[in-house]
Amino acid sequence: MMPEEFRLLRDLINERAGLHFGDDSMFVFERRLGDRASALGLDGFAAYYKHLRFSPQGAEELELALEVLTTKETYFFRQEYQLRSFQQELLPRLAEANASQRRLNVWSAGCSTGEEVYTLAILILESGLFEGWDVHVIGSDLCRSNVAAGRRGVYRPSSFRTTTPLMRQRYFEERSDGTHVVERLKRFCHFGQVNLLDAERARTVGRVDVVFCRNVLIYFDERSRRKVIDTLYDRLVPGGYLLLGHSESLLHVSTAFELVHLKEDLVYRKPVSQPRGNSAPQRGRS
Repeated sequence: MMPEEFRLLRDLINERAGLHFGDDSMFVFERRLGDRASALGLDGFAAYYKHLRFSPQGAEELELALEVLTTKETYFFRQEYQLRSFQQELLPRLAEANASQRRLNVWSAGCSTGEEVYTLAILILESGLFEGWDVHVIGSDLCRSNVAAGRRGVYRPSSFRTTTPLMRQRYFEERSDGTHVVERLKRFCHFGQVNLLDAERARTVGRVDVVFCRNVLIYFDERSRRKVIDTLYDRLVPGGYLLLGHSESLLHVSTAFELVHLKEDLVYRKPVSQPRGNSAPQRGRS
């Protein structure tokens, strides 16, 4: 891959999807997109770029390119300290706040193949606080194949590296083609394809009490990151919580959220009410 070919492909992906890749990503582009170019029978990266930009099948191939470039390791009960904070501190607060309507909506924005969605549903059920409630855990991802995998709910051993035998026995069943999520858990979980830069599409998620958006913002440039945060803010109910990855923060991204200190984590909360006067928090600004 020549530097100019890398620049063209990188800029096209940024233009179409808002994703940002630094100069050190050229090797990743060469290795992962090289396989895609070969699969299409194209002679090199210049031809692959032209296919993405001008071919009638370019949009479909771009989706596949994004999938291979943003593939990330995921598994059940990842970042346990944050999940403990969610279950032990946030869920009791939400149970009290939503007691009159008996409804809870949680969104995993950038859910990959669905392990996080099912993990959150397990924690909600295990808390025992929402028996008989209208509970929805929504998973969205940019890649259609990830959404399909989440809906299918069949996983390999690598997804269970931190899952206890008790949780595995209670919420999964072994079959010849892999480990399946049990139906009584799947009925709480819903999946859809959403580009987080598409605010209109994101509205299909509805209003939510909690957003998990972990290790997703790292893929966006600064402008796109602010736009994504604006979308998440818009989808949260007043008093709703935003949880990011351990290396992510809203510093220089948004001042619209309140910072909440939990025992093991820092999370963000949408204010219950807007401040009086003209001092409303700045969304999407540093």
